[in-house]
Amino acid sequence: MNERNRGRGPDEGAESRGGDEQVLAGKHPVLEALKAGRPLNKIWVSENAQRSQIAPILEAAKARGVVVQQADKRKLDQLAQGFPHQGVVAQAAAAAYADVDDILALAAQRGEPPFLVLLDEVEDPHNLGSVLRTAECTGVHGVVVPKRRSASLTAVVAKTSAGAVEYVPVARVSNLAQTIDKLKEAGVWIAGAAGEAGTDVYRANLKGPLAIVIGNEGRGLSRLVRERCDFLVSLPMFGKIHSLNASVAAGVILYEAVRQRRTPAAGSAGGESGGDAHAPA
Repeated sequence: MNERNRGRGPDEGAESRGGDEQVLAGKHPVLEALKAGRPLNKIWVSENAQRSQIAPILEAAKARGVVVQQADKRKLDQLAQGFPHQGVVAQAAAAAYADVDDILALAAQRGEPPFLVLLDEVEDPHNLGSVLRTAECTGVHGVVVPKRRSASLTAVVAKTSAGAVEYVPVARVSNLAQTIDKLKEAGVWIAGAAGEAGTDVYRANLKGPLAIVIGNEGRGLSRLVRERCDFLVSLPMFGKIHSLNASVAAGVILYEAVRQRRTPAAGSAGGESGGDAHAPA
């Protein structure tokens, strides 16, 4: 990639893959990437930048729904990896993002009840990558993450997912709580993973249209997201450590959902309440 940048002037910016992350540095490369519809995770602009000089980038980013964050010169220099950046740096996504409607359409296309994973501010890219890998293996139709305070589709995520990032649609949303309301309107039940839940996952109905919500690695589910869940489930713990890694917990819950969804209704375990009801048994 560096060969492409030879001979560039100091005002032209550059593109690099240093550290396996694709970075765009400079006002013109970032603006053109936005105009071309290239998927970007985030844009950083200098905290000292004159708004008039970066206004086109801010407007294009707003139109595309790309997060823009201010940063000092040291941060920008670090992100740009030695390339001239003119106070503007962007990180390209490892894959294109989908819309929530795309995920629901995929389920309909397959003739299956929607099966989603929602990540509530899961910040570790290794957790996101691992969840994507498990999601692909369990037939999940898509994963939803918030735009802020969440891991995004970086090269680390792509590598950890073992290629699953190419097959599992990932939607980024501005407000996860509002997205949950939208899913409910579409007939999807929302199950939140919470260690303090009174009913463990093996006693809950995980069949039918379902979205499983996994909370932040340290804080768990946020209040607004928790309040919107139709029910909460926990994993039984028998040791001295009473919590699991977010991606491990997601894997256990997803495979219990797969077990239930593969079990005929008449002989299903888990105490189904019948119909579309998804209250714990």
